[in-house]
This record gives sequence, C-alpha cells and structure tokens, in this order.
Amino acid sequence: MRKLLNTLFVINEDAYLTLDGENLVVTRNKQETHRYALHTLEGIVCFTYAGASPALMGACARRGIDLCFFDPYGRFQARTVGEERGNVLLRQTQYRVSDDPAQSCRYARSFILGKVYNARWVLERATRDHPQRIPVEKLKRTSTQLAAALPLIQTSDDPEQLRGLEGEAAQRYFDCLNDLILQQKQDFVFEGRSRRPPLDNVNALLSFAYSMLARECASALNAVGLDPYVGFMHRPRPGRKSLALDLMEELRAVYADRLVISCINQKIITAKHLQKQENGAVLLTDDGRKAFLTAWQNKKKEEITHPFLKEKLPWGLVPYVQALLLARALRGDLEVYPPFFWK
Repeated sequence: MRKLLNTLFVINEDAYLTLDGENLVVTRNKQETHRYALHTLEGIVCFTYAGASPALMGACARRGIDLCFFDPYGRFQARTVGEERGNVLLRQTQYRVSDDPAQSCRYARSFILGKVYNARWVLERATRDHPQRIPVEKLKRTSTQLAAALPLIQTSDDPEQLRGLEGEAAQRYFDCLNDLILQQKQDFVFEGRSRRPPLDNVNALLSFAYSMLARECASALNAVGLDPYVGFMHRPRPGRKSLALDLMEELRAVYADRLVISCINQKIITAKHLQKQENGAVLLTDDGRKAFLTAWQNKKKEEITHPFLKEKLPWGLVPYVQALLLARALRGDLEVYPPFFWK
C-alpha cells in the first residue's frame, strides 16, 4: 500500500476495497489492514484481482475520485466514471499543448533531458560496478559527451534542434551498450538498434522490453485521465500511443535497458530463449517470454527513492508517479514537469 500525491496505490494482489461511512477500508483475508478517509484521496489505483465493492465504486464516482483497476501485470482493466468528469479540462489542456509548438517543446525538453541524464548515469554506474571488465575510458568519454549535451537540451526551444541532440546522444549511448554485456558474448552482440523487426538477440530483448514499458506508461496515463495517443515529443499518428512513448523516454535506459543487460549477464535469458524467423526477425520463444516477464515483475517490486518526491516506492509505480506529475504540470499545479532523474 502506498499513498503518493493524494493517490492510493493498492499493490497487494489479494486486497479488497470496501466502504465504511466516509472511509475506504482495505481488507485481506477478511481482515482490515488499512483505512483512509475518502476526502483525503484524489485517486485510487488497484493492482488486484479481488477488486472493490459497488458501494465504494459509487462513492468514488459521486466524489470525483478516480478509481482505476489494473491486473497485477499492469494491464489496464477499467475505471469508474461518475456523472461529471474533471478530466475533460485536463484533456483539453493536453490537446492545446500538443497543438502549440512552443508549449510542446517545453515538455519534450523535459522528456529528453531525463532520457540523456539517465543514459549517462547507466554508463557511470557500469564504470563503478565493473571497472576491471569494461572499457572505462571509453564509457567515461561518452559520459562526458552526454553531460555536455544536457545544458544544450535545457536551453533549446527549437524542436528540430532537440530532436538532433536527442538522436546524437542516443547514438553515443548505444555505441557503448555492447560493452555492458559481460556474459554470453558469443550469443549476445549489440551492433546498433534494429527494429520492426529486431534482427539479433539483444535487439529482440530491447524491443520486447520497450513494448512492455510503453504499455505500462499508457496504462499510467489512462489512470490519471490523460490521452495516451496525443503526445508532445512524438507527434500524434493513428494507432500510435504518442504520449506513452514520450513518457517512457526517460525510463528506457534505467528501466528497460538495465533489465535486458541484467537478464543476459545473469543468464536469465540464454540463446535457447530466442528464435530466428524465416524473414530474419529474432523473437523470444514462449519460454523466453515467461522468463523475461518473471524478471520484469521482480524488477517492479524493487524499491527506490523517487528523486522528486524523496519517498520510497517500488520501480513498478514510477510510470504512474510520473504520469501524475505530468497531469499536475498540465493543470498548472507544478511550474514545470519534473523528469525522473536516476543515479
């Protein structure tokens, strides 16, 4: 159970939510474990199969409290909707910002700043953790280059320049990714990104991890009332969840890439878990997907201290907290959107 930004996150799979007067009551095995006054809550996010009582759903709908349901794997299930929804104003603001190049650039700048900052610290962490096994000088040189890009990103108000800085930083980072692979070097070699389809084992894992991260970011945006399909950095396109792609940028290196590298280095994923198709695409087998999803779920349970809130929370809640912060920035409650800066 976590209460952050006036939103209650219910992460126990067997928790059931009921209403008692003006209070939300959490029970497990028919025993009360927590109690919260409804007037202190703006939202409730449940990762549970047990669900909530109809009385609580009705009370949340009447009070305008967002009550969202996800399965334990983070797949969006449903949201209670009352007669009136404040989200219409939030979405109107989102659409206006998306249509305004100057305002869109302000948010894109934050997403890219977080992405490059975190990519740099992934490399810095590697030089600290494995100084005898990786080319420290090469990674330090790239880290310095990424650090030099940060003030340029922070002061840019040109969307094209931002895209150029982001692309150059991403290329420099990916040029070092193969150096982070310490085990199974014959089977896992990274020579650059290939997508649609992925053409080697590492790219197959990266593509699968990115698809998982994009889904979780889309679910988080749904939970706070934002439209996952209307972005600021990635322009809207039919069928593309542009805002989810925006939100995941700052989490790619620290969440997805580090997990992929860990799965290879710890031999959670081996060559037998991947299969080359007739068209040259490399995909995870059923057993490979199961092994990776298990690692993904375990990663989500690891606790970190959120750099902006200064509170401990599991990794799995980071996309939801960032979505909440983004919604607050759009409403004007925050002056700027604070990216997720990891160290």
